[in-house]
Amino acid sequence: MRHTRLADESTDYLDAREALRLAEIDLMRHREKVAAQRRALPQGPPVDDYVFIEGPADLDAGDTPVREVTLSELFTAPDRPLIVYHFMYGKLQTDPCPMCTMWIDGFNGIAHHISRNADFAVAAAADVPTLRQHARNRGWHRLRLLSCGDSTFKYDLGSEDKDGEQDSTVSVFTRDGDGTIRHFYSTHPRMADDIDERGIDLLAPVWHLLDLTPQGRGDWYPIID
Repeated sequence: MRHTRLADESTDYLDAREALRLAEIDLMRHREKVAAQRRALPQGPPVDDYVFIEGPADLDAGDTPVREVTLSELFTAPDRPLIVYHFMYGKLQTDPCPMCTMWIDGFNGIAHHISRNADFAVAAAADVPTLRQHARNRGWHRLRLLSCGDSTFKYDLGSEDKDGEQDSTVSVFTRDGDGTIRHFYSTHPRMADDIDERGIDLLAPVWHLLDLTPQGRGDWYPIID
């Protein structure tokens, strides 16, 4: 199907637009090929049943109604994958990451759609009251928010270094019939020396909408307001 045609489009514009349409088709097909390659990964290694801390949405500093929850307990059925987003907040990251916050704003809006096919949680090194306060500030009400600052979860998965410096990451886990939890896939923003923050752009539509404009995304960066 060709693009919508307006009255005064020049021949040069039409030719360039057709070339772009074909390039976009190639990109879509390559993206689907990469997704198929990801799905075909061999069985991943078993991982520890990490312990997280969880609290109610109205938890304030000084309150104590928190509970421990294990990684295995985040699975609601044996055949469902678990997606965990590693939030850059806590330890050396004393302020919530604006980029992560933007992504999680989006996750909050689509979490009920994700839940039809997979379990989903957000994990951060920040303590539960601090994490919950930021969630209330942002209006996050559909997300399972977990504190993992006392475990090695983020360090083992590469979203925290030995000094406590944080990074954003998304990880996918599976659970075998015998209860064994396996790491399926993780990816980070920095995929190569020349790719600083583009590795998980597919998680947020903001970049892709900006890429549709003549100015592109430029040096735009999200802020917390």
